[in-house]
Amino acid sequence: MTTVGILGGGQLARMMALAGAPLGLRFLLLDNVSDACAGQFAPMLVGDYRDEGILAEFARKVDVATFDFENVPAESAHWLSAKVSVFPSPNALAVSQDRLAEKNLFRRLGIDVPDFRDITSFDALQDAIAAIGLPCILKTRRLGYDGKGQYRIKAHADIEAAWQALGAQAQTVGLILEAFVPFEREISVLAVRGRDGEFRHWALTENWHEQGVLSASLSPATDSAAFEAEAVGYARRVAEELDYVGVFALELFLHGGRLMANEMAPRVHNSGHWTIEGAETSQFQNHLRAVLGLPLGSTRSVGVSCMLNWIGTMPDPAAVLNESGGHWHDYGKTFREGRKVGHATVREDGSAALAASLSRVGKALQREAQVAPVLSRL
Repeated sequence: MTTVGILGGGQLARMMALAGAPLGLRFLLLDNVSDACAGQFAPMLVGDYRDEGILAEFARKVDVATFDFENVPAESAHWLSAKVSVFPSPNALAVSQDRLAEKNLFRRLGIDVPDFRDITSFDALQDAIAAIGLPCILKTRRLGYDGKGQYRIKAHADIEAAWQALGAQAQTVGLILEAFVPFEREISVLAVRGRDGEFRHWALTENWHEQGVLSASLSPATDSAAFEAEAVGYARRVAEELDYVGVFALELFLHGGRLMANEMAPRVHNSGHWTIEGAETSQFQNHLRAVLGLPLGSTRSVGVSCMLNWIGTMPDPAAVLNESGGHWHDYGKTFREGRKVGHATVREDGSAALAASLSRVGKALQREAQVAPVLSRL
């Protein structure tokens, strides 16, 4: 029986393990905390990702290794790849870990991006703001996710505060300044590439965030025919350039008719959770198929789906489960402010039925504000 090793034991690893069970797969996790939620479903080693002793034990016990988050130290992934096959490759992981390297890759591939500058000092920040203009966003080059490691600079009076908040990291994880994009829509391309180079993608997904954290996703994205081919083409270019194996998401802004790349996530992605019920093959199973060299499954959508994230605490599931297309996912996590603790997907055969279902769910849970932007698209 094949054992898949997953570096990281969060909800993505948990859903990957659940998706792999029908394939007869076993899993071994490695995480640096003992209560990681995927450990409820698979055996787990606990230790530092840089500890070569525990990495060696992990490598001995698995047939292939993958990730459930991108901030595994790249040097650990490289070390591990000498012992066991690792997908996606450590090189792909390293590029996606560094916002500057990622933006340079996009630009080299002819993918439009917001203007950006590498920031190494306070003087460099001031010069970059003079060139890029306001508003803009100062970000850490590494380790930022879900809105963390960012400071929006709206006026010159904010510059000092932004540097006080993040400046110390200029010499550790690095900083990048990006132009603020007043986008009309935020779109993600969820795609998978196999070991043999086969490339498939799911329907485009539109996303809405609250305070930097994903709140809701709708797929297929409405009125997307005009830019779908361009968006998918961008994802294909990135995958082929990195010789990528597995599932990834390319996040894009739509502004004034232009698609601009925001970032790439080298893993299964929150905006693809709808695929569990809303696609012929979920992102989680297709990721496993890809890293194992198995034939990829169809990415065809099954109806229309909306995913709602639960942040900090879980609402009562009854409102979702009362819907014929309602599906509930509790990650088994301790509740904490700002933490992703679960999600629900509501799937229906058509947009009108989905709108009616979402309206009922939003009203019952007193979450009308969360479903409102999705309803405006249906």
